[in-house]
Amino acid sequence: AAAGFAAVLLPPIRGSACPPSCSCEPLGEWKGLHVDCSSRGLRALPALPRDTRSLDLRNNSLSRVPAGLLDSLPGLQSVDMAGNPWHCDCHLLHAKLWLQDLPAPSLRSVRCASPEPLSRKALAELTGNELGMCKRLLPVRCLQFFWRDLILMAGAIITLLLAAWALKFSKKLVCQLNLSRYGLLRRHTPKNH
Repeated sequence: AAAGFAAVLLPPIRGSACPPSCSCEPLGEWKGLHVDCSSRGLRALPALPRDTRSLDLRNNSLSRVPAGLLDSLPGLQSVDMAGNPWHCDCHLLHAKLWLQDLPAPSLRSVRCASPEPLSRKALAELTGNELGMCKRLLPVRCLQFFWRDLILMAGAIITLLLAAWALKFSKKLVCQLNLSRYGLLRRHTPKNH
């Protein structure tokens, strides 16, 4: 009753509806959904509910996973992507890195269909060199962190240089003050000719 009442009062979460090409089953109260998109002839991933915990994408016509798509599913715990004609190039690298954080079968079941040298190899076995080079391998969030970190490092270096310069200047000033206090520092006056 409380869950029904909360569903009426709270606004719907974006992406919370089950895609029409899939079936969704609740895994229990507040535990998320099992989304079954297997054997549906999918060529692209549909918009998945944010509370997806288990995802079945077996036996479709999927060849790519858009970078960042799986990032929108924070509670995803298992994925089955076997039986798809995956094109294993750098565009699949983001999905590989993401799947490495899930239980081992999630990644081992993904096999490449193309390009030819990688055909039938498990995605888990491929190295970055085998996946090829892309202009932008890292997702946008990683690039933003890179630039933020680079700016922070540059700021730290500039601060250290200014502190070293100030310390050097202060030592010179203290030394001059000490020498003048004891009369050891004589002022040189230029001779008039």
